[in-house]
Amino acid sequence: MKVEFVDSQREEHGVQPVLRVLEQTPAETAPSTYYAARSRPESARVVRDRELTGKIERVHEANYGVYGARKVWAELNRQGAEIARCTVERLMRESGLRDLLRDKSPRTTRPAAETGRPCACRKPHPRR
Repeated sequence: MKVEFVDSQREEHGVQPVLRVLEQTPAETAPSTYYAARSRPESARVVRDRELTGKIERVHEANYGVYGARKVWAELNRQGAEIARCTVERLMRESGLRDLLRDKSPRTTRPAAETGRPCACRKPHPRR
């Protein structure tokens, strides 16, 4: 995340001035750390997450955006993808995918207005 920020400001300000401004902040980064992060290849998790996110999006879209993480996970396992349910939940959350939320059934009875029932606090109340 810090590397992306420095890269976004790099054209306008350069790397060293941006890193100097970030000193004494929680986002402080050494120049060697920045350059090492830029030259480092993507981790295996990032590559696999990108691949799985594509599969999750396809399954979600194929089912009209109704499926939640549990059903997407089950469908992916049926297709032979070995993936943990918590991973599906995390990737769906990061992608902004949600299941279809069904409303509660309508209430058919309405409670009556308050009547003169005895109070549970046992204090005398004036009659209303």
